Amino acid sequence: MRFDELIHQPTRLRIMAYLRGLGTEAQVEFGTLQKALELTEGNLSRHLSKLEEAGYVAIEKGYSGKRPRTWIRLTGTGADAFDRHLAALEALAQQARSQRAPTENRSREETHEDR
Repeated sequence: MRFDELIHQPTRLRIMAYLRGLGTEAQVEFGTLQKALELTEGNLSRHLSKLEEAGYVAIEKGYSGKRPRTWIRLTGTGADAFDRHLAALEALAQQARSQRAPTENRSREETHEDR
């Protein structure tokens, strides 16, 4: 179980989850991602830059008509990293659930015995 510290930061985790939901072939326009995650332009830009430096996202700039646009997509490397990070989180959650169950059962038994 190994967490990816770059992805683990809450805003980057949300960005990666959103992009993973789209798949590696799809891209999203910067403004759409910004609105969906309710982030400021500067905040989103900063986090995307870090993810791009790691090779987790690809950022393409171009035009839609005469308007400049920025599109973001998850790379294969990013998808793999996110999947590994998600597996580590799931393992941690499973560990917490399995450790919690005996204690909860014992507490319930003690409560019934006290009646």
